[in-house]
Amino acid sequence: MDRFLRLRIDLDRAITFGRHEVALKIAQQGLDLAQEKNLSGEVEYFRAQFFILEEDFPAAMIHLDEAIKFNSHDGAAFNDKALCLTELGSLDEALKNFDQGILAEPDYATIYHNKGWLLNKLGRYHEAIRCFEKTLALEPKRAVTYENLGDTYLSLGLKDKARQAYQSALEYLPDDCEEIKGQLEKLIKEVSL
Repeated sequence: MDRFLRLRIDLDRAITFGRHEVALKIAQQGLDLAQEKNLSGEVEYFRAQFFILEEDFPAAMIHLDEAIKFNSHDGAAFNDKALCLTELGSLDEALKNFDQGILAEPDYATIYHNKGWLLNKLGRYHEAIRCFEKTLALEPKRAVTYENLGDTYLSLGLKDKARQAYQSALEYLPDDCEEIKGQLEKLIKEVSL
């Protein structure tokens, strides 16, 4: 696997599971490697990560736009820009960026997951489910997607499907995520009543 891809995957997981310090270290490794290899698009992508972690979303978007200029097929850059736009309340623009990222890199599971997460938040549950299903088709053991799918099913009142999704999330959750494991076990009990 390409070193940059591995760093991006590790960075996404660190951010997903709230490991801020680990994410900072990975972003620095990516930036150092990108500078060493003189890869401008990767430099801009990893620079953006520091701003995202600091929650300076406008600054992050400047670097993500630059990353996209250097590599218009960088689905992760579109994804991260969409997440920044979401944080800034520009939800329609965020959805457009998710769609651009899907067109640019249609096999990038994370972008479908995050688009589904936003659609769920917007109450567009059936669209969210389709995004989560696409994510799981690409990455069948993605715990966080099963968790979000469970939340979506629960919003639709589909308790059995929600429970099944939460159980799958629990099954695929990394061992060192005790707090999330406890939350999932609690959700499973609640939907089983």
